[in-house]
Amino acid sequence: MKNNSETTFPITLWAEEDRPREKLQIKGKQSLSDAELLAILLGSGSREETAVGLSKLILKGSGNNLYELGKRTTAELKKFKGVGEAKAITIVAAMELARRRQLSNILEKPKIVSSRDAFNLIAPILVDLPHEEFWILMLNRGNKVIGREKISIGGMASTIVDSKIVFRKAIEKQSTSIILCHNHPSGNLSPSQADIDLTQKLKKGGAIMEIPVIDHLIISDRGYYSFADEGIL
Repeated sequence: MKNNSETTFPITLWAEEDRPREKLQIKGKQSLSDAELLAILLGSGSREETAVGLSKLILKGSGNNLYELGKRTTAELKKFKGVGEAKAITIVAAMELARRRQLSNILEKPKIVSSRDAFNLIAPILVDLPHEEFWILMLNRGNKVIGREKISIGGMASTIVDSKIVFRKAIEKQSTSIILCHNHPSGNLSPSQADIDLTQKLKKGGAIMEIPVIDHLIISDRGYYSFADEGIL
């Protein structure tokens, strides 16, 4: 049954192929919208909304963006009528599992051939953080990632990086090159003078240690900035 007034009728009255759980079984998980997948997690809606209708409201509250939904706390989710603590925890747990699934790709030792490859590996860690963190990607001779390491945690506008720690981690992993990565919680992707100075310092250190710095990425929810792509490394 296709009906534009989906929030009026309970899901049990929908045609079987239109119910999220049954639709997943019949047509496969790829056929479901974000709202339908979220509705399966919720299990039920409220007196005014079906589970799908409630899911659409929750997604709308995050700009229909799953990255933004992943930033929501249980307290924020519970502001939606029909979302109690159990449902809020379920959503937060599911978003965290999705984030960790992205991180698990590191086990495959992916090869870095572009700044986008590096961004895809580090973004799940950094993009949602409300504070700055500095990480390095460590590569072998085949430009395959053999490890990720957090170097420092800072505040909303900066973090202190000790070059000795950077290269000690790289040496311990027997890295042949590294990529520097940090986030800007403000969303601004332009490098600060401090970012530029740090990059040059670590580039010189890498040359001495024979562990070249091949890029430095600034990450935000708006995308990324690559020092190598911009020709300022």
